[in-house]
Amino acid sequence: MIRHRCFGRSISRKLAAAVMAVSLLAGQMLPVMAAEDIGDAASVKSDGASATEKEVTLRVCSWEEYIDEGGWDEDEALELDNGTTIFGENSMVEDFENWYYENYGVKVNVQYSCFGTNEDLYNMLTLGDVYDLVCPSEYMIMKLMSENKLEPLSDDFFDENNDKNYYINGVSPYIRDTFETHEINGETWSKYAAGFMFGITGILYNPEKMTADEAGTWTVLNNPKFAKQITIKDNVRDSYFAAVGALQRDKLMDTEFRAQDDYSEQLKDIMNDVSPETIAKSQDLLQDIKDNVYSFETDSGKADMITGKVVANYQWSGDAVYAMDQAEEDGVKLDFAVPEECTNLYFDGWVMLKNGIDGDADRKQAAEAFINFVSRPDNAVRNMYYIGYTSVIAGGDDDTVYSYLDYTYGAEDDEEDVVDYPLGYFFTGDNSDPDYVLRASAEQVNRQLGAQYPSQDAIERSAVMEYFDEDATKDINQMWINIRCYNIKDVPTWAWFIVAAVIGALAGVIVYHKRSKKFYLGK
Repeated sequence: MIRHRCFGRSISRKLAAAVMAVSLLAGQMLPVMAAEDIGDAASVKSDGASATEKEVTLRVCSWEEYIDEGGWDEDEALELDNGTTIFGENSMVEDFENWYYENYGVKVNVQYSCFGTNEDLYNMLTLGDVYDLVCPSEYMIMKLMSENKLEPLSDDFFDENNDKNYYINGVSPYIRDTFETHEINGETWSKYAAGFMFGITGILYNPEKMTADEAGTWTVLNNPKFAKQITIKDNVRDSYFAAVGALQRDKLMDTEFRAQDDYSEQLKDIMNDVSPETIAKSQDLLQDIKDNVYSFETDSGKADMITGKVVANYQWSGDAVYAMDQAEEDGVKLDFAVPEECTNLYFDGWVMLKNGIDGDADRKQAAEAFINFVSRPDNAVRNMYYIGYTSVIAGGDDDTVYSYLDYTYGAEDDEEDVVDYPLGYFFTGDNSDPDYVLRASAEQVNRQLGAQYPSQDAIERSAVMEYFDEDATKDINQMWINIRCYNIKDVPTWAWFIVAAVIGALAGVIVYHKRSKKFYLGK
């Protein structure tokens, strides 16, 4: 039995990875409007200590509706089996300010602002907005790292003997290993970034209209059986990943390839291939997909699935959970399939900006404390319940997160069709750990549970889409313009003859005038 989260306030997550086509064509980002300001002005410098009491201003910028804003109804209190009660009376920001004063004896004023896409955030920074702590996605973190814009986390932040260091003591072993083994310019992600939420991509589908096998492959996007019944993401990064997955299907499904010792590394290289040949093939495929799908979308796919306008939707796991919950309330059952070729593993993480911290030790301490506070297991649960995505926090010795998972997805005692769903890889690093095998309804493997906490099998065939350098970014952006603005395949042969004739005529006129001018000057 599923206990529904309060998704009335769920995020309308926009991970659009490219700005509008006309902006890309110009080779520059469009100016953006100032972000919604939840506190005071987000880019004002801290005024430091007051005359009577020390005070720190912390400028935070994160995704819209991506943190618990409090105001829970009394009946929303979560009574977990481990004795913990989860309840969001105040906003997470307000609770942090109070917690910080109680533990550090310093008043902190959090100025909390929001952005809609990674590109919005980057534009805001480019236009001069100043923040101390931001929460972009993995590829934007890599971009900021490559541009030397990030402040490294302190050694104290990684001290496991400090009981207030909730992040390092509670982050999932799997997530920790991922951050410690991925690098940009020889530096690991973990030097600068602490994870917040993570997820995978897949196909949300109506099982009455499409089988699990049909949905479980990237080639479904081009399947003529479902012409004009599927939606795909309206951004270049997600769509390019899907195209490469479909193009490389034979290679990715090969058992010998999957048995290689360096399978994960090879998979990452394949899915991040931006060679001219792969880009050209991806463009051709995406133009075919464009003709087959109902539409490109960023947020409308969830509603289209719930209302039945389409039968399948390329979706991020967090939004898939939201859609499945909402559809279920309307009496509609939706499932989630992880493509058998591979899936995209994505993260959002906290990073400190060098020009914001600006050498201020007090501000840096407050920023790291904020990361730790939202990483405390009970707060991780509050945020997951409020927004629907999956926290990177496992909890370490604190089993609150797993208790919440059992509370939400654990099978009832009288249920018959149940399965054991091992999640040790996430909680302890050992998927055979008997303490982290969830007894769940069998159907949940392909529904909310499988989307929010992917199986180890799904994780093993996942790849992070990395930051592309300037030349590669320019190439795939041009590819995206070609796909979204026009389709060369749609131009009929007769039109090309007309274009050629016009060009030939213009060339003849130019030559004639040049010769006439030369003859006249010669006389």
